[in-house]
Amino acid sequence: MPKQLPQITFDFSSDEEPKEFLSGQPVQPPQKQKSKRGRKSLKEPEFLDETPEIPEDEILFQKAYYGIGEVAQMFKVNISQLRYWENEFDALEPRKNRKGDRLFRPQDIKTLQLIHDLIRRRKFTLEGAKEFLKKNAKAKETHELIASLQKIKTFLLELKASM
Repeated sequence: MPKQLPQITFDFSSDEEPKEFLSGQPVQPPQKQKSKRGRKSLKEPEFLDETPEIPEDEILFQKAYYGIGEVAQMFKVNISQLRYWENEFDALEPRKNRKGDRLFRPQDIKTLQLIHDLIRRRKFTLEGAKEFLKKNAKAKETHELIASLQKIKTFLLELKASM
């Protein structure tokens, strides 16, 4: 017959918190880490850092065409992201040279700026952004107006701060 081990019982009826064996400090339950998978929360301000660095219109319209690498740097996205948006949105059709390289006109960059704003800042889905662009023919003009007002606002805030 196998040897029986003595029965050990624990008394959990006391109101004392569990303590570490050596230090006697209360034991902290392990903190559950948030998963980094999935869509970013709207509350996270990280997406504000993704503002595109598009030059002013005077500078932008000096060149007739921009390469896909330059445009990707402006919007801080991968080149594949731009190619995907080109396939998804009918409003975006950059020219291609004989080699097949995509060349974006300044008007294409303005359209990309609107698409980027809808998807990244305003959190539209791709389908929602497509529908928005189709239904709102003046969406581009409205977006440009809002962008210019935001520039004026930042200028006035900087002026106020310098006083």
